[in-house]
Amino acid sequence: MLSSRFRIKGLAAVFVAMLVVIGSAQDMKSRVWNFDADKVGEPAKGLTNDVGQWRVVGDDTASSKPHVLAQQAKSEKPVYNVALITETNFKNVDLSVKLRAVAGEIDQGGGVVWRAKDAKNYYICRYNPLEENFRVYKVEDGKRTQLGSADVPATPGWHTLRVVMTGDRIECHLDGKKELAATDTAFAGPGRIGLWSKADAQTHFDDLTVTGD
Repeated sequence: MLSSRFRIKGLAAVFVAMLVVIGSAQDMKSRVWNFDADKVGEPAKGLTNDVGQWRVVGDDTASSKPHVLAQQAKSEKPVYNVALITETNFKNVDLSVKLRAVAGEIDQGGGVVWRAKDAKNYYICRYNPLEENFRVYKVEDGKRTQLGSADVPATPGWHTLRVVMTGDRIECHLDGKKELAATDTAFAGPGRIGLWSKADAQTHFDDLTVTGD
């Protein structure tokens, strides 16, 4: 009799654990933006145009043809070009994007933004082929603070940038390789995700993908 009670309690505990796992999985949200349904020459639907000039363009080299999102402004050196996705609110994220540096004499490349309160407060991970480095920062009231940096060789074409943040732990990957890890608590709550470039960095972005809660 006692043994049966223990078995029942054990099965009940397993059932509760399964419900927790299922509930957590259901809380996770996933979405992909490939910009293929957006009209060329116009901003992408659902994205802000906070700083810079973000327009949908055609790109035959893209992994998911025919459209990509392009940052086309030639901004001055201190300017951060930012486009945020309005209907997003994530804390823990697995965020990735494919990007291709098109032009830029002051700066090149770009990256992803997450836990953004607005266009001046967010985390940013970016790849810069001109400087041959890969970095993660926090931006508070428009002021950028570096959290980590890795030297990477510049290669032409498309690159995949991926960020995973859970709690205060950040991991950053470039082309499938983990390059950076950091911890920070500046933005502890959820926020919007988005795209970023600096100064005159003209860059194409495609397949922005997020899973998170």
